[in-house]
Amino acid sequence: MCKAVSRSMFSGCYKSPKAMSAPLCLVRRSFFALLLALPAFVAAATEINQANEAELDSVKGLGPSTTARILEVRAQAPFSDWADLMRRVKGIRSASAERFAAQGLTVNGQTWSAPPSANP
Repeated sequence: MCKAVSRSMFSGCYKSPKAMSAPLCLVRRSFFALLLALPAFVAAATEINQANEAELDSVKGLGPSTTARILEVRAQAPFSDWADLMRRVKGIRSASAERFAAQGLTVNGQTWSAPPSANP
């Protein structure tokens, strides 16, 4: 028999085993848990070519001055990739790009991948 935490969210789970089987109740609970967690995953990605000032400021390590530089340079043309971003925006290099990407920042839909090292 399935034991539910809340009757309103899991209506049917608290009824007799005939009303709802235990596996079905478990599936229903898992679905609601996933549904509640989904906005956190969706909100995690920030596309630098689409983000506004507030969204860029929310990325840890991007302060107001860097955000302003990004927006100013982006107004001329969107960034094509991470190398283009690092070339055009002063202060963004590999280490910071890696930190920003770890927080979900993307450039033209691409996640960060470190360039191959010059010395094999």
